[in-house]
Amino acid sequence: MSKVIVITGASSGIGEATAKLLAKDGHQIVLGARREPKLAAIAQDIRSEGGKAVYNVTDVTKVEQVEALADLAIKTYGKIDVWLNNAGIMPQSQLIQKKISDWDAMIDINIKGTLYGIGAALPYMAQRESGHFIDISSVAGHVAHSGGAVYSATKWAVLAISEALRQEVADKGIRVTVISPGAVKTGLLGSVTDEGVRSGMEKFYDEYAIPVERVASTIKQAIDLPEDSSWNEVVIRPTRQML
Repeated sequence: MSKVIVITGASSGIGEATAKLLAKDGHQIVLGARREPKLAAIAQDIRSEGGKAVYNVTDVTKVEQVEALADLAIKTYGKIDVWLNNAGIMPQSQLIQKKISDWDAMIDINIKGTLYGIGAALPYMAQRESGHFIDISSVAGHVAHSGGAVYSATKWAVLAISEALRQEVADKGIRVTVISPGAVKTGLLGSVTDEGVRSGMEKFYDEYAIPVERVASTIKQAIDLPEDSSWNEVVIRPTRQML
């Protein structure tokens, strides 16, 4: 059955791959991200293959823009079946460096962006007593390491928020899934502001990272599961990744 699927962070990486995969399944896609040229190109790619897609420029740190993305889904397709909270950044640095702008950006995008997405879609889902939130966390939400304190904290927060949400909405028939990827070939490394750290991470990703399509297919499987069952959390790593 065709579903209306809203995706934040949809202009590249996991978001783009998931949008294109799900559109091929006949789902109606609502794209949100900050880069309008990329959004327009992805929407056109989907339409050129017979799919359905619309988009809004969306900065997930702006609650009014996230609400507008939900409104677009309702006005265009009449409902929201799935909301994928995918937007995120991954600056890495030692706490002693006091990269406060990085800290603030991660908290605003990774945590507040997830909350704003939930807040935008939940009233519609609760009214219909149906829906599915898919929140992107990370293996860093399970294992902290030197240089990743704030990033790990934000991804642990996604886990906590998602579990509390699951308990709040279980009796309403709303599903909640957390996807925690390991090293995946996305643009996340571009958000690492420390050049030394980024260089080391690039070498690791070059050796181990898996294509974004692996995560997209996992998201598809979570959506395709019968409505009476939920994958509440999936950790997906490259087979050779230790942590």
